[in-house]
Amino acid sequence: MITKRISFILLLLILSATTSCARRGAGLESFSRENIDIGFVKSIAVLPLENNSKDEYAPERVRNITMTQLLSRGIFDVVDKGVVDSLLHEEAIDPGKPLDRQALQRLGQRLNIQAVMLGTIDLADEGRKGSVVYPELSVTLRLLEVESGLVIWQASGNESGDSVWRRLFGLASVGSFELTLTLIDKMLATIPR
Repeated sequence: MITKRISFILLLLILSATTSCARRGAGLESFSRENIDIGFVKSIAVLPLENNSKDEYAPERVRNITMTQLLSRGIFDVVDKGVVDSLLHEEAIDPGKPLDRQALQRLGQRLNIQAVMLGTIDLADEGRKGSVVYPELSVTLRLLEVESGLVIWQASGNESGDSVWRRLFGLASVGSFELTLTLIDKMLATIPR
């Protein structure tokens, strides 16, 4: 009886120790401007993301998932990316590059939006531990009000497809799509409503 209790307590200690390091590298920081009620934003454009990673497909994957998650959460109406990209081309604005205030205002007027979402892919790579290969992703997203250019919301997050539990039980790592979906969902959950 005492042996079973001791074993159970040891098991709980091991589980709590492995749980605390199971999500090593996972993190999320967010900012919301306090003096602005985000409720005035009804429609936004999600602009192409800047890519600081080696994965040439990461910006488009993150952009598509961000648009889908925004729509599925009902946070904002989102202008179709084809319309946005066409206008960026017409305005001679380089996708993924910083915008000046006048360009933001023109985009706001022409697309009938109150804000734009843009961001950066800082890391989109594969990590390796022994024979296990897993995706890693770090993203920063920000929402700019088009008239003033003020950042009204920003979030930075990183996520890893690796976990102690997956390795412990021999489970396959999370794929890059699922990892991106999880990270973007967590980030967008920090937008105040």
